[in-house]
Amino acid sequence: MYKYSEYSDHDLVRLIQQGDRAAFEQMYHRHAESIYRFAYHILKDEAECMDAIQEVFVWFWANRETVQVADPGPYLRTAVKYRLTRYIQSSRRRAEILSHRGDLSLELTDTSLEVKELRQVIDHFLSTLPPRSAQIFHLSRNEYLSNREIAQKMGISEKTVENQMTIVLRKLRIALGKMQFWSTFL
Repeated sequence: MYKYSEYSDHDLVRLIQQGDRAAFEQMYHRHAESIYRFAYHILKDEAECMDAIQEVFVWFWANRETVQVADPGPYLRTAVKYRLTRYIQSSRRRAEILSHRGDLSLELTDTSLEVKELRQVIDHFLSTLPPRSAQIFHLSRNEYLSNREIAQKMGISEKTVENQMTIVLRKLRIALGKMQFWSTFL
């Protein structure tokens, strides 16, 4: 059994071109998480980002014999970026078509006002938190770091991060109690 984790990306590409599935799995595990973070930073839609990554990796496997890649990390990231660009463009077209309907535009205005109000409530709530709790919340919800990554970054235990997030989310649910609709998403 090969230790694929010790292979360079260049060697993995060569093995993948020969049909080595284990090398492909190693390539996926090596790059998927960083590509996901990159994609999520662009789109902020978990499902669409995962779909884009899966499509690119499936395409890479299907075309493995003809693909010429020197450095697969940037290549895959660029492929995902273009896939997301196409998705955004098609979404904008869809939004333009839908915006021509007057009744729908009123609903969108109401929703945008609700979102602004929600943002104000959350911002006010965050300003009342102790600095460490606010930082943990920010790293989790705005920078999309895992509890483990937050713990490492802040030099605290993962359990402390979990406890702080539980407390913050409980308090936030209470603060959003008047806005029943939004508190179900926390």
